[in-house]
Amino acid sequence: MRFSLFCLLLSNFLLAQNNFPKDYFSPPLDIPMQLSGNFGELRPNHFHAGFDFKTQQKEGLKVFASAEGYVSRIKISTFGNGKTIYITHPNGYTSVYAHLQKAVGTIQDFITKTHYTEQAFEVEMFLKQGEIPVKKGEWIALSGNSGASEGPHLHYEIRDSETEYIINPMLFGFDTGFKDTKKPILAGLYVYPINSQTIVNKSQRPLLVNFSLQKDGSFLSDKVQANGPIGFGIITNDYDDVSFNKNGVYRVNSFLNGKYSFGYQFDTYSFDDMRYVNALIDYSKYKQTQQRVQKLFMENKYNLPFVATDEAKGQITPIPNLDQIYRIEVSDFYGNLTSVTVPVQFDSSSAIIPAVTEFSPYFVKANKDNLFEKENASVFFPAGTFYDDFALNFDFKNKVLNLHDDSVPAHTSFTISITDSQFSKEQSEKIYIGRMEGDKYNYNYTFRKDSVFSAKVKTLGKYKLLSDTIAPKITISKPIEGKWLSQDTIQLQISDIGSGIKNYNGFLNEKWVLFEYDNKTNKITHFFSDEFLKDGANELKVIVIDNVGNSTTFETRFFRSLKNKK
Repeated sequence: MRFSLFCLLLSNFLLAQNNFPKDYFSPPLDIPMQLSGNFGELRPNHFHAGFDFKTQQKEGLKVFASAEGYVSRIKISTFGNGKTIYITHPNGYTSVYAHLQKAVGTIQDFITKTHYTEQAFEVEMFLKQGEIPVKKGEWIALSGNSGASEGPHLHYEIRDSETEYIINPMLFGFDTGFKDTKKPILAGLYVYPINSQTIVNKSQRPLLVNFSLQKDGSFLSDKVQANGPIGFGIITNDYDDVSFNKNGVYRVNSFLNGKYSFGYQFDTYSFDDMRYVNALIDYSKYKQTQQRVQKLFMENKYNLPFVATDEAKGQITPIPNLDQIYRIEVSDFYGNLTSVTVPVQFDSSSAIIPAVTEFSPYFVKANKDNLFEKENASVFFPAGTFYDDFALNFDFKNKVLNLHDDSVPAHTSFTISITDSQFSKEQSEKIYIGRMEGDKYNYNYTFRKDSVFSAKVKTLGKYKLLSDTIAPKITISKPIEGKWLSQDTIQLQISDIGSGIKNYNGFLNEKWVLFEYDNKTNKITHFFSDEFLKDGANELKVIVIDNVGNSTTFETRFFRSLKNKK
């Protein structure tokens, strides 16, 4: 184990020092680089895969290819990265440009052609070398706010073309574009009793530990006294001198009596590693407070390759008559370092604050298959669905499946099933399993066998069978029926109060036309083209279908003068 730990630490060091080309990639924007998000930052259900470049709080900035290569992939999505371009380079790497407003030139022509060939807004294209070559610094797109973006910016990544592993852009020389003299901020230090017998500082619950600044710039915490295995967690973030945004740290290491205990460094990882962010943080606390406490220990070992641990998985067991020193070091890519020293002692005092005990006849073993049934409901958790064992709150009452709550993260999907024989075949086609979110239920793709309805889901919570017989709604802010139009676009709002919208299609003079969808406003927009317009009367039809097959058709007639335009 010590040898494998040494090898992991050595490989991380060598990776950071590897001969990545430092001047091969140029910045994708022609404005000073400022980050609103950095590589490895902790995000909901994932580690951030690249840089978020600020775009002066607006859309429409020119985006340039970072190096020569060819467009190898284009993906247009209503969520996630939105409109995204991938450029593969001859040096073995691929650069990614996401949340775009639109592409330009040959690339946009190719996208538009694909939209109409597939008759869909959401499309994914894989291109061969030579189809769309690009030069370094070539203008490829306009920055935007598409997909799941929460504000205008450019998301930028560098990947290994063969393995698809994402690599920290700092390793390619982007660090020279920023100034950072600030140490990471240590905003909180927590100690955790690992098992139900451990008492730490007279508590059987996790505790916040006070610490104070020392003359040398480091921190010293209050003594931690315990009688069983414990672990530590920290709240930490970083700032640079340029962006003034709260970002993630680059490296965290901990040591017990000078020997390595637990740590990680954000150089590279795969997309398969992403969801392990929920194992690294105190997920329950995050769901309660939105604070991300990064745990420096494991209860059950999880397979996150860039995390290194000692044989105890980062856990510390106080020893009678022996004072121990635990030290945590947090640093950014520039080597600015913050450290805190924690004195650890054995103490057999009784608990003043008892543990929160959960009693349930349903107990989940994380490394085994688990099947639970009650009345007309069942749930199957394959081995590896969860990171740790836990007592499951499981009940089926008033036709609602109460499946614990979202304080326990699932790593993979599990199957829930609800049996109800009261529905006819026609009625069953409108039934789906919904999960309660606030005061409403969200749709889950539901498959049916006889009277059993099932869905694969990834979140614990409340589920029930719902019927959706209400068709989607289509509205236009200013009716255009019978009017002469001169504007370049037409915009409609589409919505559905039940299962949600599955797809939509627009037709102009009986020909399919592209409507772009914005998930933030639920609006679809068509940009007029003389190719589909007629001089005089024009017929517009839009059909929207929800997830259980209810549909709505919007039809209108307007007039257009093509002669005056010419």
